[in-house]
Amino acid sequence: MDLLIILIVILFALFGAPLFLIFGSLTIIFYVLSDLPLSGLFVELYQIASMPTLLAIPLFTFAGYLLAKSKTPQRIIDLSSALLGWLPGGLAIIALFACAFFTAFTGASGVTIIALGGLLYPMLLKERYPERFSLGLLTSSGSLGLLFAPSLAIILYGMVARTDIDNLFLAGIMPGMLLIIMLSIYSIFKNKTNLKRIPFSFKRLLRTLKAAGWEIPMPFIILIGIYGGFFTATDAAAILALYVLIIEVFIYRDISLFKDVPKIMVESMVLVGSILLILGLALSFTSYLTDEQVPERILETMQTFITSKAMFLVVLNIFLLIVGFLMDIFSAIFVVVPLILPIAVSYGIDPVHLGIIFLTNLEIGYSTPPVGLNLFIASFRFEQPIIKLYRAAVPFLIILVIALIIITYVPDLSLFLVRLFGR
Repeated sequence: MDLLIILIVILFALFGAPLFLIFGSLTIIFYVLSDLPLSGLFVELYQIASMPTLLAIPLFTFAGYLLAKSKTPQRIIDLSSALLGWLPGGLAIIALFACAFFTAFTGASGVTIIALGGLLYPMLLKERYPERFSLGLLTSSGSLGLLFAPSLAIILYGMVARTDIDNLFLAGIMPGMLLIIMLSIYSIFKNKTNLKRIPFSFKRLLRTLKAAGWEIPMPFIILIGIYGGFFTATDAAAILALYVLIIEVFIYRDISLFKDVPKIMVESMVLVGSILLILGLALSFTSYLTDEQVPERILETMQTFITSKAMFLVVLNIFLLIVGFLMDIFSAIFVVVPLILPIAVSYGIDPVHLGIIFLTNLEIGYSTPPVGLNLFIASFRFEQPIIKLYRAAVPFLIILVIALIIITYVPDLSLFLVRLFGR
């Protein structure tokens, strides 16, 4: 009977039942089967409520949604074009940096593809970039900014893994830049001939700098504020949310205070509410697994077959790539991190380095056939067959996997800045 109930819950999951319902049902079933008090569910919810970094989630999300609904994407693209348009493949590089910037603040690759894709895709085609290249570029770069502050994915990983979020922000800088640089080199090599370049104009640069002058300081406010010791990540979230609200409503006037802001608040808080509900139930489920020593059993099994750290990292990356295209990044963080963290630590992997490996894998998973989320969003946004998106994404995925290998086996790439400036 108990097995039947579990199979029914799993069946509901396969048919698209809400994730919080799946976690809640499984957790209650396992608690009852193990004669554990259901009060444990509320203990985890209380622990989440008492986390000092909790407020950063709704504040950063609200700021990201404000940026998405404003004309910020157009201003960022114009500025990037003025800076980099003269390079061979310059518009492709502009797309990479613009997508990375935007995803870092919105926390969702789908929002980036929807918001920037409609601007960048016609521009790329107009400048005679091949259609397949343009589709692959925008599909794979939709999740590039997940390693940069104030990425929501980094904050959630830090909360679930009980790892310092400020250190994770630092750790993501160099690996994130590696991804962008390698894709930029490929873009230059692929499009070095027969493409129109935009002549550099100092006058145009000044004009775009002036237009985006209030948005340019945002990353620096966060990084300098946190690592200069002026405020915490939660303080940074509050300052950023207020700053974005002021510039978009009162300075740029892209958003109406009474007409648009309430709608944006509702839309962003629906996402936050779902994340927090899933997080609480997922942590309760993880507590059950920990009490039943499930990670220890998995570790004992793995140690029978995996005898070295290098071999474990190979298996870990393969496993996470599969997870990346089967689950969205937030679900993967809640479900997988508590299971793999103690195992990874036992093989001598730093939790901060593990976080960067984890998020890089899931970045790639977003664009990995057959069911990577970015592929379906791009198919819908650009009105292209999904098979065409599969073919377009493959060259970019190969480059990203090469970068992943470097990030995995060169831990100093992630940990150098942490050792230099971290806590």
